Amino acid sequence: MADVRPLPGAADGVLHSLFTSDQGGHEQVVLCQDRETGLKAVIALHSTALGPALGGTRFYPYASEEEAVQDALNLSRGMSYKNAMAGLEHGGGKAVIIGDPEQIKTEQLLLAYGRFVASLGGRYVTACDVGTYVQDMDVVARTNRWTTGRSPENGGCGDSSVLTAFGVFQSMRAAAQTQWGEPTLRGRRVGIAGVGKVGHHLVEHLITDGAEVVVTDVRADAVARITARHPQVTAVADADALVRTPLDVYAPCALGGALDDATVAALTATVVCGAANNQLAHPGVEKDLADRGILYAPDYVVNAGGVIQVADELHGFDFDRAKAKATMIFDTTLAIFDRAQADGIPPAAAADRLAEQRMAEARASVPRQAEHR
Repeated sequence: MADVRPLPGAADGVLHSLFTSDQGGHEQVVLCQDRETGLKAVIALHSTALGPALGGTRFYPYASEEEAVQDALNLSRGMSYKNAMAGLEHGGGKAVIIGDPEQIKTEQLLLAYGRFVASLGGRYVTACDVGTYVQDMDVVARTNRWTTGRSPENGGCGDSSVLTAFGVFQSMRAAAQTQWGEPTLRGRRVGIAGVGKVGHHLVEHLITDGAEVVVTDVRADAVARITARHPQVTAVADADALVRTPLDVYAPCALGGALDDATVAALTATVVCGAANNQLAHPGVEKDLADRGILYAPDYVVNAGGVIQVADELHGFDFDRAKAKATMIFDTTLAIFDRAQADGIPPAAAADRLAEQRMAEARASVPRQAEHR
């Protein structure tokens, strides 16, 4: 294994995010490199106030190293809020591996990555994310015992997208109750952007509930799989076409930044509730949604089912126990909408306040160590 070293000072924009901006406050960021395997990775720990940081490993061909670090910072911060709102005894962390997984992912690279995670001594617990899968976590676990999302054959919980989608559906039901008075999507038209890991499970929940479903995905085979199984599902060319389609609910379930100024202006849906992380392209989008009368379910609350599933693995995985906890996402989402209405703020701001309150209470409850003299 090569070195694990602090973030250098060359990337001023990243350092500003880390040390200066309101989006910073991370406890630790490490850069990991193993030249023999081609591994380049970033592990970001935003907070361990509630316990060891828990978050997935994203394997993605970033345009630059700085972009990769920035993504790790954003994603790890989101995990702190997600884990707090999910009621878990975990802080927030995230790792990114730089490169195209279809080109450079090897067993030896994953083993090297596992050694870097192990070097943190349990401060970070990893799992699957975009570009990594259950079989990858089985490999990572061979050099790092702080690994979740493994296969059932290896003592794990399996595919965490199962409860991620279930949690999205629970949040969507809560949004329907708030917006239309009933916790069901029956008779509503729901547009899903991204029908991969999570999105295809979400389609199943919605069809069962009686919703009309419209989908799109950058991968034609993903769309074909859905329409072959459910001929009643409609497909459109891309996300731009989807947001302009008459919808009741828009569900971004691909990569982040889905809600930018142009998208918000074009949306026909009056509810936004999807699985993607970091959906708001920039601060202020949440207010624009509220000003248009669009009810936004905060993404890190909506998609918490997966982290609930992998966290349960650390205690000897029990699917029914994890599903029961994920069912509570319905109540959490309703509480956020109620808090938003009471405080006169967008739901995203209400969720942040509740999460920050829990983290602050956790920090305050830890006795301060006596100062060294």
